[in-house]
Amino acid sequence: MRLSNNLMYQNNINKMLENQQGVASAQERVTTGKKYLTASEAPADTSQAMLYSNKIQANEQFTKNINQLSGRLETQEAVLQSANNNIQAAKDIALKAGNGAYSQDDLKSLASELSEIQKSLANLMNTRSEDGKYIFAGYQDSIQPYQQDASGKYTYQGDQGQHKITIAQGVSIKSSDNGFDTFEKVDARLDIASNSGDATSTLAGTAYVDKQGVFDQFHKTSYNADPAASVTANTFNVVVTAGANSGDPNEYEILRDGASLSPAVTGEVTEEPIAFAGMKIQLAGTTPGQFDFSLQKPQKENVLNTLQGLINGLNDGTLNSNDFQQVLNDGVVQLQNASEQVVFTQANLGGRMNVLSSITDSNTAQDIQNKANRSSLIEVDMAKAISDLTKQETALQASQATFGRLTNLSLFDYL
Repeated sequence: MRLSNNLMYQNNINKMLENQQGVASAQERVTTGKKYLTASEAPADTSQAMLYSNKIQANEQFTKNINQLSGRLETQEAVLQSANNNIQAAKDIALKAGNGAYSQDDLKSLASELSEIQKSLANLMNTRSEDGKYIFAGYQDSIQPYQQDASGKYTYQGDQGQHKITIAQGVSIKSSDNGFDTFEKVDARLDIASNSGDATSTLAGTAYVDKQGVFDQFHKTSYNADPAASVTANTFNVVVTAGANSGDPNEYEILRDGASLSPAVTGEVTEEPIAFAGMKIQLAGTTPGQFDFSLQKPQKENVLNTLQGLINGLNDGTLNSNDFQQVLNDGVVQLQNASEQVVFTQANLGGRMNVLSSITDSNTAQDIQNKANRSSLIEVDMAKAISDLTKQETALQASQATFGRLTNLSLFDYL
């Protein structure tokens, strides 16, 4: 076949252009780190790499969520710890107030200390998150959860909702604890409805809880919570009758809603209080009659109102020793219950933080694996890419040198 000068020139130019394109392509792969410059070079690998990219992007959002959740849980943990410290300090003051040597001025000084603790606790229970939301208000987090009403009683304004943050595929963790579960579900001290007895009594007297542990057990096993039960289902009667013979002391029997207990509880009426189920019952006079008292319905009370009751009792100098002791008993028991509820919430919070740590490690491992898998599909082997670039440059240089020699050829060179 006859080769013309034009054909030789065109072939060499095409070859140089091809080599230049090869150099440019190899150089771009080195610069960008991409194995494929277009999806058409490897559709399957590119598609699979995009799936890994989506997982990596999702993991990045999960990481942001984890950081946000971690900050909120750490804030709440610090708040709960401070709240528990304040509750314990208030309990110590309540126990100290039981010192019979304290004057009324001393008790007022203790009440002042409790007032400061109450303010501190109210601030903690109304803590806001970094975005200005109240952390213990549930879903009503734009409303201050604890506010005083006109009577000075603290009421909860939030709900029982708990916000959640997604930290992994299909995994969401509560980012807050509402005030209802943390501060409202605190058992008030179990007691009787009235220390002076029910209005149905025909005998005067008083009844006070003397041994709280014994009474608590009695109350838990005896209280009838059935809504259909009669209104006197939890009423006990101390029925006093005259002695069998003239001059014999009066006798008493304790009934429940008019029926004898099993075994029967009976005895002689003396000047000493009647001891029954952790209570001491003091009857006024020995005239036959009946003294009625009822078990109080179990109640809940938040710590702020418990403190208010203590403050009021310490400032009130008119209470007799029994009533004053009841105030202190209410405070000590309910502060202990409040502390236990906060500790329970802390334990639950600690469990979530452990899960958060575990998920963080899992997400990190998945992120590393996803990036490695994506890299193996579409990221260039740098050593190979540089070698390819060197090879393309050598080929280009050879084609350029060859073209230069061909352009200098002439028929006269062979004559």
